[in-house]
Parts: sequence; C-alpha cells; structure tokens
Amino acid sequence: MLENCRNARERWGGVSELIDRWLKERQELLVHYCDLSGENDFSQTEALTEKFVRLCEVLVDYVSAGHFEIYEQLIQEAREFNDGGLELAAKVYPRIEQTTEIALNFNDRLNGQSLSEAQIRELFDELSQLGEVLENRFEMEDFLIEHLHNAHAGKVASA
Repeated sequence: MLENCRNARERWGGVSELIDRWLKERQELLVHYCDLSGENDFSQTEALTEKFVRLCEVLVDYVSAGHFEIYEQLIQEAREFNDGGLELAAKVYPRIEQTTEIALNFNDRLNGQSLSEAQIRELFDELSQLGEVLENRFEMEDFLIEHLHNAHAGKVASA
C-alpha cells in the first residue's frame, strides 16, 4: 500500500511540474503577444516580421505542449480517479481544439516569408482576434486543470 501511495505522488507530482512549466510557457506567449500588440509603426516590416515569427514559434510550442503533453496527462488522471472528469473533458476539449485551429491558421499566415506593410496591417487585425481566442482558451484550460488535476491534489497528497 505504501508503494501505491509513493507511485501516485510520483505520477501526479510530475503532472504538477509539467503544468507549471506549461503555464510559464503561457506567460512567455503573453509577453510576446503584448509586446507585439503594443506596436504602432507598421513601416518597420523587418522588425515586426521577426516579432510575429517569434510569437508564432511560442504559440505553436504552447499549443503543441497542451495537446501532446498536458491534456493527455489530465485525461489519464481523470481516467484513474474515475469521478466524472472524462465526461467533462469530452465537453471542453472540442472547444479547445477549435482555438487550436485558429492559432495554427494564424501561424500559417507567416509561412516563413518577409511581410509587406499591408500584410503586417492584416496580421495586426487578426492579432486582436487571436488575443480573444487565446483568452477563451486559457479559461478553458484553467477550468480543466482545476477540475481534472487540482481536484485530485488532496487525494494524491494523502495517498
């Protein structure tokens, strides 16, 4: 029984570290987003292109980590605790996937090319929409973390 308790702490404690690292990536994403959204001189095409590229790199890393690391761990945890978390994830996850599509489509607009001032203006229009999408995504992710991981933290600690 002691071994089972230790295994639970090791398994779900690692999830907490993974989530913490991912939330730091979210913070980095927000820093890049805010830095870029504060720009107003669209004639600096080279510098702005670099900022958009960096934002998209962080955005894709963040979205990928969510899908390929975090959500899998949260669903595994929900499966093991079997307390309704899978049903909750099944409702929220498709909505998160929609935000992923929007983020990836925004990334695809750059396509490794130098941007003209007109293209940069278009991206700035879309940047505002991306910000709204990310805000909704963060709320859904926080909801999943709260209900699929934090809800079990006491059980893991006492195990």
